[in-house]
Amino acid sequence: MNKRIKSIIIILTILVVLLLIFLPKLLSSGDSGQAMQNPGRMNIEVPVTAHIVSYEKLSNNVFTTGSILANEEVELRSETSGKIVAILFREGAFVSKGDLLVKINDADLQAQLRKAESKVKLVEDREARQRQLAENQMISQEDYESTLNDLEASKAEYDLIKAQIDKTEIRAPFSGVIGLREVSEGSFVTTSNIIARLQSLSNLKIDFAIPQKYAAQVKVGDELGFKLSGSDFHYTAKIYAIEPKIDPSTRTLKLRAICTETYKGLFPGAFANVELNLKETDEAIIIPTVSIVPELKGQLVYLYKSGVATPQKVDLGLREETKVQITSGLAEGDTVITSGILQIRPGAKVKITDLN
Repeated sequence: MNKRIKSIIIILTILVVLLLIFLPKLLSSGDSGQAMQNPGRMNIEVPVTAHIVSYEKLSNNVFTTGSILANEEVELRSETSGKIVAILFREGAFVSKGDLLVKINDADLQAQLRKAESKVKLVEDREARQRQLAENQMISQEDYESTLNDLEASKAEYDLIKAQIDKTEIRAPFSGVIGLREVSEGSFVTTSNIIARLQSLSNLKIDFAIPQKYAAQVKVGDELGFKLSGSDFHYTAKIYAIEPKIDPSTRTLKLRAICTETYKGLFPGAFANVELNLKETDEAIIIPTVSIVPELKGQLVYLYKSGVATPQKVDLGLREETKVQITSGLAEGDTVITSGILQIRPGAKVKITDLN
């Protein structure tokens, strides 16, 4: 009797284990059968929002930074060493081209110049006499040519001393505003000492750089706008020179523009925020950025066609924070799905709840 009870218990245990194993599968198959009997559950329409494609006006603006430069700028230095005997400019004043600004002591050179000048006159008189004698064949041509050579050598020595004296005079190389002086009268200066800085402020320039992908879209004559840091005033300039090489370290193209008007408040060395309008397109296709679906071979969007989501590959152009330009893949009138992207698959049924 005990053996029979034990056998029954073992059989019941086995049945319970088998029931626990196969019951979930039976329930699952039952649900599948119900789903087959009710195919409407597989055809639920996903609510989405959409955007109807239309041509828009697009401005290709490049934002970068730059530096203000003087039209001309030079550090005034002496070409020779010596003591400053006169400073003839006022700091911050306008000077004209050729104005004498600083004079270096040249007393010794002036003495040498007078000596050379006397020698030149002496040799000139001797050359004139010997020329007459040579014409009358009273002296040899060789003697005359020797005197003529002495005259040329004396003149060369005179010109050399005169050039050395000119180096003791520092003159303005162009008209402009001179800055703060770094020396005083009586100072001994060398060629390495900066005396002052001279800048021409008539037409200020601005240096800036743009990424290399825009290099083919920029040209001489293009206008740009810029603002100084901390100012809302909008300045304008025109590009007049382009560096013929991409900087290999930054992969940028350097450009230089010039302000055709004189603005107050602009100073060389100032930092500027530059806005360059490269190209304006009247028939650009622009869609919301959220509608782009990235994939391994590019990007795609889902189009609404007769209630079905249809994938369409696209090529992107300019990007903004919330919008992106489509250069190929879409046409005017297409309906692009902009929400519910993660819930839909190719061929899924969708229902538009809002157009944006």
